Amino acid sequence: MGKTPLKKVIKAKLKSNRELTEMEKLREKIKYEIAEELGLSEKIDKLGWSGLTAEETGRIGGIMTKRKKELHLPKNVDIQNNSYNEQSVLEIKREKKE
Repeated sequence: MGKTPLKKVIKAKLKSNRELTEMEKLREKIKYEIAEELGLSEKIDKLGWSGLTAEETGRIGGIMTKRKKELHLPKNVDIQNNSYNEQSVLEIKREKKE
């Protein structure tokens, strides 16, 4: 894959109704969970992600980074290059449900 940031790849896939990988789905799920925890879901539903301030998106991104480290998720570049173990993704999803 090229040098396109993962966020843009996911956004393009969502716009064109293409299937996201399991890791991309998990990343999006975490993003929405954090937005909800911060009380931003209503604003996102009304205005979309572009309606958030830089501070709000930065806060979401910072918490996502922290949470991804806690869950031992691969970095975005590894997700793009598919250089991670798909089995570990399934294990993480299972642990998250418990």
